[in-house]
Amino acid sequence: MTEDTKSLFSRHDSDKSFIKTTDSPVSTLSPAQKVQLNRKGNEFFNQGKFNEARRLFITTGYSDGLRRCGDSYMKKGNELEALKLYWLAHNTSKTEPLIKKVAGLLSIWVAENPEEE
Repeated sequence: MTEDTKSLFSRHDSDKSFIKTTDSPVSTLSPAQKVQLNRKGNEFFNQGKFNEARRLFITTGYSDGLRRCGDSYMKKGNELEALKLYWLAHNTSKTEPLIKKVAGLLSIWVAENPEEE
């Protein structure tokens, strides 16, 4: 992926955006608070409350939780949300195939819709 493409994806910072720019945990959390939030996130995950778990794991930067939530979104066919979570988890083995798929789809779309002059 080119630097221009990366910057285009990373410009958005809202929860609704494709790629969240702040992939670091909240810096004001103590280690004990992170543990408590991760435990609560795991409870939510085990209850099937993936959105709630996702929000906690993003807050704490818990990469394993982010990956597991990404896997659950993949199973549901929500590849873009999965890609976002894998990206935040710095899981390149999961992001690279999805990025290649998106790039392939964009290439097809561009070839079918050439710009008119």
